Amino acid sequence: MKTLETLKKEILADGIIDETEVNELKIVLYQDGVIDKEEADFLFDLNDAVSGMNNHQSWTNLFVTAIASFLLEDEESPGKIDDDEATWLFDKLNSDGKIDATEKALLELLKSKTTLPTKLESLL
Repeated sequence: MKTLETLKKEILADGIIDETEVNELKIVLYQDGVIDKEEADFLFDLNDAVSGMNNHQSWTNLFVTAIASFLLEDEESPGKIDDDEATWLFDKLNSDGKIDATEKALLELLKSKTTLPTKLESLL
C-alpha cells in the first residue's frame, strides 16, 4: 500500500488530484478508521498545493468529510469544535493567505453540523 508521502509526490507531479488519486487517498487515510492530526495536516498541505486547479470533484468531498471527521469525531470534544481545534482550523485556513472553494465548503458543512466559533464564522 502506498504511503501518504508517496501519494503526495504523485499528485504534485502534475499538480491536480484526479479520481484515482482520491480513491487511493481514501484507502490510505481510512485504513485505521479515523483521521488523525497528521492526516488532517497532510490534507490541508495537499489542498493548498492544488488550490485553484482542475481537481476531480470527489476531492472536495474527501477533504471536507475527512477534516469534519477529524474535528467532530474526536474523543475530547465530540460533536463540537473546541478552542484548540478552532485555532488549528483558523490557522490552517489562513496559512496560504486565501480561503478557496474547498475550504469554504468545509466551513459550510461544519456550520450545518455545529456552532462555529466566532473566529471561524467570520471566515464565511
